[in-house]
Amino acid sequence: MYTTLRGWLDHLQRTGRLSVAEPGLPLRHTVAGLANRLAGDSATLFPRPGGHTMPIVAGLLGGRTWISEAMGVPPADVPTRYGKACAEPRPVREVTGAPCQEVVRRDVDLERQLPIPTHNELDSGAYITAGLLITRGPAGQNVSIHRLQVSGPDRLGALLLPRHTFALFGERERAGQDLEVAIVIGVDPLTLLASQAIVPLGHDELEIAGALRGEDLPVTRCVTSDLLVPAEAEIVLEGRLLAGERAPEGPFGEFPQYYGPRADRHVIAVDAITHRAEPIYHTIVGGGLEHLLLGAVPREASFLAQLRRMFPCVRDVHLSMGGTCRYHLYVQIDDHSPGEAKNVVLGALALHYDVKHVTVVDADVDVHDPSDVEWAVATRFQADQDLLVVSGAQGSRLDPSTADGVGARMGLDATVPAGAAPGEYTRIRVPGEAELEPSALATAAPGRWQEKIR
Repeated sequence: MYTTLRGWLDHLQRTGRLSVAEPGLPLRHTVAGLANRLAGDSATLFPRPGGHTMPIVAGLLGGRTWISEAMGVPPADVPTRYGKACAEPRPVREVTGAPCQEVVRRDVDLERQLPIPTHNELDSGAYITAGLLITRGPAGQNVSIHRLQVSGPDRLGALLLPRHTFALFGERERAGQDLEVAIVIGVDPLTLLASQAIVPLGHDELEIAGALRGEDLPVTRCVTSDLLVPAEAEIVLEGRLLAGERAPEGPFGEFPQYYGPRADRHVIAVDAITHRAEPIYHTIVGGGLEHLLLGAVPREASFLAQLRRMFPCVRDVHLSMGGTCRYHLYVQIDDHSPGEAKNVVLGALALHYDVKHVTVVDADVDVHDPSDVEWAVATRFQADQDLLVVSGAQGSRLDPSTADGVGARMGLDATVPAGAAPGEYTRIRVPGEAELEPSALATAAPGRWQEKIR
């Protein structure tokens, strides 16, 4: 297991997937642009970005196989392994003298002290995009990631969608009190993945990180609050969500590949920064590959577990890249009863408001191959019989085609129709094709091809 950011970088370098940029590249657009160009092939380390002594790293999770490597399981086992960690969390282990507190700064000046990039063309400025926002409520800690706009030397604008952090802050704000927060930047890939777990409020995602690692996650207490943060992190910002205060935030390039609009949103006051003696700053490019994958894998694990509990026929799920790894869910089923595919559609639409379109296919269709799913829709789906539409439903507020998040949601039953004649929907195949090794049986023809057939 790769239990620190630095250990993961060592692994990427050993396997030829770590690039080092020219020193001093601009923080505005250039860091994000180069990270996007290399995404999927390598992570990128940026020395002295914008003249800062602190380096930046981007692209830590450049593919689904990278995630399975970090978890130490084959790609097909990732949802099950992740789901097991959510169901069987491990308690954290508190330590003192943590690396993330080797340096303590109380004179906060965010853009002077941290190399915070501006990513997309119309972003309103520099954003912290890979910060794990840790809060605490009556049932324990909560971990999530929110876009955080630098709005002043010690101020951040935060987009809080109606999820756990929003609920915890709402309780405090109604009592006229601020909510203490810690923003953790630069963690190992498993803690990063754990932060996105779809679990009920009161489940500490740091305990899920421990379960993914197979050992208790070492944590330390903040210097200005009792919040517990990963001890091996690179950087921690300590502060408060301010009750009764809102300020303009946005626009910002989001996962649907559009800009989240500008509006008056929540404000965080940063009271202290702690970090390693020579920290590394992690950024996630808004709407980039790492952003999409980080949202997809935890959701797939949660969706698979929930659907299997309701429908034993469910075999696999996939959130497609074309659906921004949020909106389009493919579900594979097997040995199902007549009409059950439509029930699966309804169950899948109820999983999360981000799920906009659900396509259900048979076991002979690979849900990880969008072309295969499209083939099933083309040959097994009739819109007047197999289409389900739910109007006026809650969806994603970041989907610009909705009315403030309210819109239509759709399900497609692309399974073989019940009562189909035997053989009518049997897929063509060439016997033995999969076992052939092309490189052993055919080579590029040197010289003139005509000479090869005489």
